[in-house]
Amino acid sequence: MKIIDWYIIKKYFSSFVVMIMLFIPVGIMVDMAEKIDKFKENEAPTQAILNYYLDFTWYFGNLLFPIFLFLAVIWFTSKLANNTEIIALLSSGISFTRFLRPYLISAGLIALFTFFAGMFIVPKSNAGFNTFIYKYIDKKNERQTKNLFKQINPKEYIFVSSYDPIRKSANNFTLEHFEDNLMIFKIQANSIRWVEKDSVFRLSNYVKRTFADDQEIYQRRSRLDTLFDFKIDDLAPVNYKAETLTFSPLNEFIKKEREGGSVMINSHLLVRHKRWSLPFSAFVLTLIGVSVSSFKRRGGMGVNLAFGIALGFLFIFFDKIFSVLVNKSNFPPFLGAWLPIILFGGLAIFLLQRAKR
Repeated sequence: MKIIDWYIIKKYFSSFVVMIMLFIPVGIMVDMAEKIDKFKENEAPTQAILNYYLDFTWYFGNLLFPIFLFLAVIWFTSKLANNTEIIALLSSGISFTRFLRPYLISAGLIALFTFFAGMFIVPKSNAGFNTFIYKYIDKKNERQTKNLFKQINPKEYIFVSSYDPIRKSANNFTLEHFEDNLMIFKIQANSIRWVEKDSVFRLSNYVKRTFADDQEIYQRRSRLDTLFDFKIDDLAPVNYKAETLTFSPLNEFIKKEREGGSVMINSHLLVRHKRWSLPFSAFVLTLIGVSVSSFKRRGGMGVNLAFGIALGFLFIFFDKIFSVLVNKSNFPPFLGAWLPIILFGGLAIFLLQRAKR
């Protein structure tokens, strides 16, 4: 490590912190202006609002981390280029690859922090952030409530056409029990409801068909109180559940959701893949930032910053497009998380070769 390495590393981190300090307050003010009417309408407590914006800081920072990093690299590298410091370094015999070393060291430290934060800090903030949103801002879309299917254990499957999380009830309930790939019995009911005071499930228009050899036993009751091997909220877990879980609980949750045939399994897998892919964006965006700002441009730093903002938002745009494809279609979650990194990684290599020349 030479003096120039420490100098660039110091500039890298100080610029990154400046970008965070500039943009986070702006994000908070914009969000507050958008939601202040909802705060008043739903009588959100002051302490809850303060806790929300503490969680919002982590949520917003994690969301726009690539842009903050990209702008920081372009900003201070453009200043070095405009002051002819980079030309002096390269003229002294230092290769462009050697010049990149402190940038990659800094990106590595940022990537480690991003990985740790994404696995253990951001999930807890996401829990508070989403809980507040769905309690005081958007009360309707917290869960998927239509055509829900779930495997509750190795032998039993349940289905409901709709679920009401407030009333703890569901319509058109079906439970099928299999052994050795043969259906042993099937339970159907017009509705199922969890009765809290009695701690039982209440089924209306209950029908049970039991199959034994070539015979079928048919039972029917207008109402039945019983117990099942699941909780009523298991029918429709909150949409953001995976985002609130740390490393090990997330893996366990995905395992159970996959075994249960969850319709949201791709969304959960995407969350896990993104926690691994996001740290790598630090290296990719650092290489792009250095490549486009390490030489003087006509128009100065402003051109570099404009290009950086455009490219940063393009990265976020691609990331969101692929996320929507995963959530709304059968697009593989692995590609949804890693394809933006791969595409921009190819762009980084191209720009790096151009910058070396």
